[in-house]
Amino acid sequence: MNQALQGLKVVDLSQVLAGPYCTMVLADMGAEVIKIEKYPNGDDTRTMGPFINEESHMYMIVNRNKKGVCLNLKTPEGLELFKELIQSVDVLVENYRPGVTKKLGIDYATLKDMNPGLIYCSISGYGQTGPYSQKGGYDIMAQGLSGLMHMTGEADGRPVKVGFAVNDIAAAQTALQSILMAYIYKLRSGEGQYIDVSLVESGLAWTVWEAAAYFGQGQLPERAGTAHRVSAPYQGFKTQDDYILVGAGNQKLWEIFATKVVHRPDWLSNPLFASNYLRAQNVKALEEEIESELVKHKAAYWLQLLDEYGVPSSPIYSYDQTLNDPHILERGMVLSYEHPTAGQMRTLGFPAKFSQTPGQLTKAAPTLGQHNEEILKSLHVTDERIKQLNTANIIHSK
Repeated sequence: MNQALQGLKVVDLSQVLAGPYCTMVLADMGAEVIKIEKYPNGDDTRTMGPFINEESHMYMIVNRNKKGVCLNLKTPEGLELFKELIQSVDVLVENYRPGVTKKLGIDYATLKDMNPGLIYCSISGYGQTGPYSQKGGYDIMAQGLSGLMHMTGEADGRPVKVGFAVNDIAAAQTALQSILMAYIYKLRSGEGQYIDVSLVESGLAWTVWEAAAYFGQGQLPERAGTAHRVSAPYQGFKTQDDYILVGAGNQKLWEIFATKVVHRPDWLSNPLFASNYLRAQNVKALEEEIESELVKHKAAYWLQLLDEYGVPSSPIYSYDQTLNDPHILERGMVLSYEHPTAGQMRTLGFPAKFSQTPGQLTKAAPTLGQHNEEILKSLHVTDERIKQLNTANIIHSK
């Protein structure tokens, strides 16, 4: 089966999440991704549990479909092999702290002389320039600096981080779209380029509602629980036995919700609730009114009624409920595959469904140094030389 990125060759020098997630998607769509791991222990996520037969499930999730090489770039021989490999690739992704690649002799200025068409993407906490560029930056720091933590949580509670590594994934997606745009440009011009992506800016760029409120009215996005900034009712509400989400986000849906779902036509004449804007401004009063009705029945009753009248709604699932939901399963978001060490495994599926070039799970994440010989032989390195490289601590496999 054809895949959209067949023929694209990528070297992945990144580790943990943002970079590996980006290159995972490239690999899912058919790119040849060669993951070069640091000598001798590899990607840091290899030490992060849970473990199955000593293999990290986290590592296996985000490094599927890749080939793996463990190469010592701090040795002249390892660096020479890396530079030989880089001459034939389209894309390099790395997430060293700014300045490290220059010390190693693998920065963009050096490598572009060997490969003018190289698309070189650096992912870091704060970017390659600016007063914070040399600081170490993880996802939680990026959530703090980009304002996300300050606006997340209950109004009377402490700041809360988003429940998953949102800035890491935002950076991965920013890097991914940027690489593909640069690749389109390369197909037209033959020229590569340098891409500088930061976790902070990637998350910040997603705060469009909040930017509109601040730039438009000077309004700060404070913590509001599940409530929306400018639309109501559009949040979680308590029922008799559980919380549900209701999204009556326009006037028509609000009127249907008030009159047909909860049978409260008097809400339509309440001046506090006369428009979407006013409902959002008076969201606490609205919440009290709605919950006074919803607590009369269980969540399942309301969800069925909301579906019947076409008002967007949802249960608030625990993660196991999500991964066992029939819709999620039918959409192929849980995949099974065989790992050479860990055995039968499950992983997440492909969120975009392509009619002609779908994503494919063709191989498990590599064991440490699994493809050393294959990649080195593609560089015309002999079997004898490969043995010498192992003995000299230039390459490593497990």
